[in-house]
Amino acid sequence: MTDGTLDYAAVGFICGLEVHQQLLTAHKMFCRCPAGRYTETHDGTVFRHMRPTLSELGEYDGTALMEFKTRKNIVYLLNKENVCTYEMDDTPPFLVNQQAVDIAIEQCVMLGCDIVDEVHIARKQYLDGSIPTGFQRTAIVGVNGTIPFRGRALSVTQVSVEEDSCREVRDEGHLIIWRTDRLGMPLIETVTGPELRTPEEVEEAILLIGRVCRSTGHVRVGLGASRQDVNVSVRGGRRVEIKGVPKASWAPRLVHGEAVRQVNLLALRDELHRRGFADAASIAIEHADVTDLFAASELATLRRDAWERWVSEEDRRPGFELGAGPFCVRAVRLPRLAGTLAWPSQPEHTFAHELAGRVRVIAGLDQPPILFHSEKWPDHRGALAELRHVRARLHCAAEDAVVVVWGPTEDTLTAADEIRLRYVDATQGIPNETRQPFVDGSTDFERILPGPDRMYPDTDSPPSRVTRERVERLSTGLPERPWDREARYAAVRVPRGTIHFLIRRGGARLVDRVVAEAGADLRRACFFFGERVKGLRRNGVAVQAVPPERWVELFRLAGERPILWENWGRLVRRMAAAPDTPVAEIVAAEGLGVAPKAWKASVPAQWEAAAAVAADGDRERVARLLIGRLLEDLRGKVAVADVAAAVDREMQAKGDGR
Repeated sequence: MTDGTLDYAAVGFICGLEVHQQLLTAHKMFCRCPAGRYTETHDGTVFRHMRPTLSELGEYDGTALMEFKTRKNIVYLLNKENVCTYEMDDTPPFLVNQQAVDIAIEQCVMLGCDIVDEVHIARKQYLDGSIPTGFQRTAIVGVNGTIPFRGRALSVTQVSVEEDSCREVRDEGHLIIWRTDRLGMPLIETVTGPELRTPEEVEEAILLIGRVCRSTGHVRVGLGASRQDVNVSVRGGRRVEIKGVPKASWAPRLVHGEAVRQVNLLALRDELHRRGFADAASIAIEHADVTDLFAASELATLRRDAWERWVSEEDRRPGFELGAGPFCVRAVRLPRLAGTLAWPSQPEHTFAHELAGRVRVIAGLDQPPILFHSEKWPDHRGALAELRHVRARLHCAAEDAVVVVWGPTEDTLTAADEIRLRYVDATQGIPNETRQPFVDGSTDFERILPGPDRMYPDTDSPPSRVTRERVERLSTGLPERPWDREARYAAVRVPRGTIHFLIRRGGARLVDRVVAEAGADLRRACFFFGERVKGLRRNGVAVQAVPPERWVELFRLAGERPILWENWGRLVRRMAAAPDTPVAEIVAAEGLGVAPKAWKASVPAQWEAAAAVAADGDRERVARLLIGRLLEDLRGKVAVADVAAAVDREMQAKGDGR
């Protein structure tokens, strides 16, 4: 068991990424609905269930069977502005969005991939309800790419183009509600090899791939536009997918926690084998309805009246959020498994949390705290007596453990079986799972990881040719690869954080344009767009409204009249307020770049006014006050050094007794 510290090399930690990035296209992937038009209202709903079907080999997919056991009621919220009958699987797909394919080709070129001659659409099964068809249309565009990474090459196994899934609105019990505005939006998926060696490398690789995507300027930005699936394993374990990591900064804690979890679960496997539990046949449980034992309990959670009150307050409905049958408290006996419920898993979690995750998802029992168990029984008056009564009802021996669940009878029966199945998985070590990430670095069970046979050809979509001429045309307009640009900027001593910001947010394109067209100094341009303009944006100035040609005009004028840089903030604010106005007109209207006539002649009178304010007559204080007053009007018209020199001369004159 581990306390949370790990030697990643010693435990054989490896990690790979699937980075999903929304594309900046006008339309969705397989229809002509607008992409990127999000709505919070709906004009109609569709109610559906998913059910498993036999494959061509006469077999059921394990993930499909798991999803079927959840008995999910699936509701889709539809807005006529952004969905059509294609999204609801009522009409065949349109021809694939070729703009999205072009952007995927660009990504492949940036990563040095071998690009396919034909793009073939496949169907990838998704049975959690996030896609109404039950599958996602996807296509491989390139394979065998590489990224320079920490002095080595990180392999890119493939780049695909595919359609996005729905946005989850609510998931309670057996009801899940999806909003369909995001459904069908084009994505590129960049998949790396399992070659990342530490949690810090995982975060760095996510950010690097993001910079590759964003450097083309053809992808969407903002929260939700990029999501990562992170695949983690340790030596002796299995691949576990942490699904939909929304921010790169979450990754280190998440993958560290998963590595710790796998090390601990492998140790639990060995302990189970030592006790004689080696396969499914060796795991046997017993369970019983013990509702009556808690009829007058101080633990309100397990009383029927408290349950009915919670159901009313949460507006839970039989047949929708709730399973079938009356309220039931069910106790599960785990023979010879005492001590395993408190076995550590991920940091600050135990194996009981593994059981709770399965119960929550598959049995639909999501009322907190989901379950109680004998190794951390609730502390209330009469608690120990109640636990003794439960153990007596189940004829427990000292080496037996107990888990208690509650809810509709049918759901408690499902929960008991899932507890048994999770112990069966524990005898083999690490189950192949998809896990849900949380901001604190923990994860929870989401679903069984689909097998390798989940993809098959889409007979509704013809292939698209990718000619050499098409690839060459798209390659011509591409920017530098991020690592080459980073080296160029770093050579003029631009900080790494500023460089990364410029590439992520599009500022690098502006930097290179003003350098090329206005002869700007590279370092000054980097700091201007990467620090100064960023600061104005954070303060609410609409700098994003300024077109690129205006920035070129600014740098060209400032090159001719450097004094303009001394009032750059005022000038940029005016540019943002009037983005269609030539910069020269703004400069003229503001009187910038030209010193007012006779400004020096006004200095003696203004000295006297400043001296009247500074009552103690200290000449240094008067000088500082006067410089500030003069610059309120002269900044960007007269050099600060010239203003300071004029004030200094006046101060000296006063000292001479003039």
